[in-house]
Amino acid sequence: MTLSKSMRRLCAVAAIFCLAACSGDDEIAYKEQTVYEIYSQAVAYLDEGRYRDAAAYFDEVERQHPYSVWATKAKLMSAYSHYQNNKYEDAIAGLDRFIAVHPGNRDIAYAYYLKALCYYEQITDVQRDQEMTRKALDSLQDVVTRFPGSTYARDARLKIDLTRDHLAGTEMTVGRFYLRRKQYLAAINRFKVVVDEYNDTTHVPEALYRITEAYSLLGITDEARKSAAVLGFNYPGSDWYEDAYELVQGRAPKSSTQQQADDKPWYQIW
Repeated sequence: MTLSKSMRRLCAVAAIFCLAACSGDDEIAYKEQTVYEIYSQAVAYLDEGRYRDAAAYFDEVERQHPYSVWATKAKLMSAYSHYQNNKYEDAIAGLDRFIAVHPGNRDIAYAYYLKALCYYEQITDVQRDQEMTRKALDSLQDVVTRFPGSTYARDARLKIDLTRDHLAGTEMTVGRFYLRRKQYLAAINRFKVVVDEYNDTTHVPEALYRITEAYSLLGITDEARKSAAVLGFNYPGSDWYEDAYELVQGRAPKSSTQQQADDKPWYQIW
C-alpha cells in the first residue's frame, strides 16, 4: 500500500516526537510506585554503575513522594550519582539545593565534602587556568571550617595541602616563563607570591633561588644576597641554597638543580 504525501509527512512528524521523547532529559515516565520500590531501583542502578538511571530514579523519589523521609536522602543520592558519572555541574547544582533546603541534616557535612570533591577532581595541570583549583581550595577550607572534627575535614586538610602546592606550581611556571623571556621584575613578583602566600609548599626553595637569580641578572646584588640568606637560613641543606650561594659569589652553580629546572619544556601560559 502506498502512503500519500500528507500521510508520510504525518508519520515523519510522529517519529520526530517519539525520538524527542526517548532522547530527552533524564526524567523517567510517570508510573505510580511506592517510595520503597523507586528508591530500591535507584540503589540497584547505582550498584550496577548505571549512574544516569540511578540519578533519574532518585529524583523520582522526590517527585512522587516529596514529603517522605526518603525524599531528603534521595536528593543527596541523586547528586552522588551525578558525581560518580562525572557530571560535576549537575552534582554541584543538586548539592547546592540540598545544602540550602536541609542545612541541619545529619548528612550536611558529607554534602559540603562531596561538593569540594566535584571541584577537586576537575583540577587541571599547572599550565592551564586554575579556576577549579581555587574553587576546590575554597570548598575544602569550608569543610574544615564548618566541620573541623569530622573525618571529612581530615581528608580535606590533606587535599588542601595538595591544592596549595598545585597553585604554587602554577605561579612557578609563570615565573619561569617570565624569567626565560628576561622579564625579571614580573618573574620576581610571581616567585614572591609563592614565598609569601604558599610558604608551606615544596616550591619555596626554588622560588627563593629564582628571586636570587633574577636580582643577580638585574644587577641588584643586595637584594640577591638577602634572598639567598633567607634561603640558607630556612633550607640550609638544599641544592637550591648551594646554587644560590655560588650565584651571589659570582660563580656558576655547581649542582645540576638549576639546569634540570631550566631544561623543562616551556609551554604557553594560559
